[in-house]
Amino acid sequence: MTHIVDTHVGIKIRERRWLIGMTQQQLAEHVGIKFQQIQKYETGANRVSASRLWDISEALDVPVSAFFEGLGNGGKTPRAPASNLPHDVASGKESMDLLRTYYGIPLDRRRRLFDLARVLSDVA
Repeated sequence: MTHIVDTHVGIKIRERRWLIGMTQQQLAEHVGIKFQQIQKYETGANRVSASRLWDISEALDVPVSAFFEGLGNGGKTPRAPASNLPHDVASGKESMDLLRTYYGIPLDRRRRLFDLARVLSDVA
C-alpha cells in the first residue's frame, strides 16, 4: 500500500516536470535512472530516497521542500485547498499545458490576458 506522502511527492514531481515541459525520459537521463523508475515515483508506487529527491529537485530546478508543499496533519492527509478549486486542479495535463502556455506569452500581453480573465470570472 502506498503512503500518502509518497503519492503526494510523486504528484509534485509530475506537476513540476509537466510545467517545465520535461518528459519522463529527460528527467530520468538528468538523474541517471530509467524512465520507468520516474513513472513509479510519480504514481507513488516507489518511494523516492532523500538523495534521489535531491537529484530530482536539481534537475527540475526547485527546492526539495517544493515536493512537500500542501501536506498537512503530519502527512496523514493533504491540506484542504485554499480556494473553491478542486484539490487536484493543478495535477491535470490540461492545467499544466495552460500554465506553460500562459507563461510563454510576453509579459505585457500576459498581464492583459490576466486582467481579462479576472473580469470574466467576476461576471460569472
